[in-house]
Amino acid sequence: MPILAIDLGTSNVKAAVVDRDGTLLGTGRGSIETVHTPDGGAEQDAERVWQTVLAAADQALASLPNRHDVRGIACASQYSSIIPVDRQGCPTANMVVWMDQRGAPSRLKTFPGGHRMKPNLFQMGRWVQIHGIPPLDSGADSLAHMRWLKLARPDAYERTATFLEPMDYLAMRLSGRHVSNRCSSFLMLLTDNRRPDVAYHPTLLKWSGLDAEKLPKLVPIDEPLGPVLSEVAESLGLSRDTIVFPPINDTQAGGVGAAAFAGNHAGISIGTTGVCVTHVDFKRTDVLNSLVSMPSPIAGGYFVMAEAGIGGGALDYFLEQLVFANDGFADHSLAERFSALDRAVAAIAPGSDGVLFLPWLTGSVTPAEDGKVRGGFLNLSLQTTREHLGRAVLEGVAFNLRWVQGRVARFAKRDISRIRFYGGGALSSAWAQIFADILRLPVEQLREPEYAVSRGLALLGYHHLGELSLEEMEARVPIAATYEPRPEVALRYDTMFAQFVRAFRKNRSVFRALNAGSES
Repeated sequence: MPILAIDLGTSNVKAAVVDRDGTLLGTGRGSIETVHTPDGGAEQDAERVWQTVLAAADQALASLPNRHDVRGIACASQYSSIIPVDRQGCPTANMVVWMDQRGAPSRLKTFPGGHRMKPNLFQMGRWVQIHGIPPLDSGADSLAHMRWLKLARPDAYERTATFLEPMDYLAMRLSGRHVSNRCSSFLMLLTDNRRPDVAYHPTLLKWSGLDAEKLPKLVPIDEPLGPVLSEVAESLGLSRDTIVFPPINDTQAGGVGAAAFAGNHAGISIGTTGVCVTHVDFKRTDVLNSLVSMPSPIAGGYFVMAEAGIGGGALDYFLEQLVFANDGFADHSLAERFSALDRAVAAIAPGSDGVLFLPWLTGSVTPAEDGKVRGGFLNLSLQTTREHLGRAVLEGVAFNLRWVQGRVARFAKRDISRIRFYGGGALSSAWAQIFADILRLPVEQLREPEYAVSRGLALLGYHHLGELSLEEMEARVPIAATYEPRPEVALRYDTMFAQFVRAFRKNRSVFRALNAGSES
């Protein structure tokens, strides 16, 4: 009996019906629109998101002879985003998305009472000790979003019964329960992660300035939330006995889908953002490199949280705004933007004739968080073509992940033996080879890589039901192809990587000066 797995990303939603052997029996997807506001906000219509999720799920289920065969529903989503809901589960405001920066402590202090929400050095130290992450200067954490809603939208805050991360919102729409767990609540920054039975910490709650009753109740990660609501079962054609699993965030689900919960390998995902994930057996925070142990949905361990910032979003920007743009110059729009990508970059030698792409279009995260730095191309010449720029974008994202992966290996106290590559970016064979060459590691491109999160969710569901061991889960992660690093390009890429890191450090002051008046 299969499991329906839902993966809610920043820009799209994917649904898959997954059998116990990891086979995808049906898939569906839909697009999510983000509204950017002039004051640094990023919002999504939560009700529209839910309707898009239902449509994608219905599309995935359409291939089944009998939808009543579905055993359970599992959800994951992008995180560090917040949806405020009332007692009936209706949104009281738009979802505040992870890239929203209006809750930065420096901005909250402009509101009455907001100056008390900027932690002092002692509080920052305690936050790291208890939780693992303190409130971020960029405001890109869920606590910042909840604080901003309280101060800037007091009417919505008053009507809010519960603040929910997106994956918990989906689980609430499916089960009716306003709850969270040790995994989905992580970026609320209010839990004590030093113990397996995670709970909100009273001191962090006091410092948050929030009303504790507006936070979701924490429930175990390995116990179903209950049966699906009858109206949802009727809408999707499911049995009313279909269970709803506790949700997790997409980094955790991707780590399961890449089997990064064991062994010496790591997973790298390229979706809108880039992520490197592997496992550790300890709670630790590396403030200098923006790395932290994140609770794992698998008992007894942690995942390393290593968010690299914009990943595939940089490629989207290049193709949509520079190559296939529809603007005052002309209409170059093209429905299938990626069809020519591998062919175009194949004509350019590794290194893009010295062109470097800096991928920090929304600021940098790991290994050096800075909301002021930005992207750009370096070392253009009269011989530079769009093909050079396209390859440089792929290489720039890979250079950034090399920087991150090196810090992850140091954090985990072991060498990384190989990389499992997944996410929408892993559909590109050219990008897989570029990653192998730049990381100097074998890269295993997962089969159906854009559904790795969904497969991980389903396998985890079977594990929690006691039907799959960890070893059996790993055996069900299919590899489409393996790309070996090419020794002949190693020196070229090593040289460019050194300049990539140098470009970040040398240009940091330039970016800060240029963006001094920005909201980021």
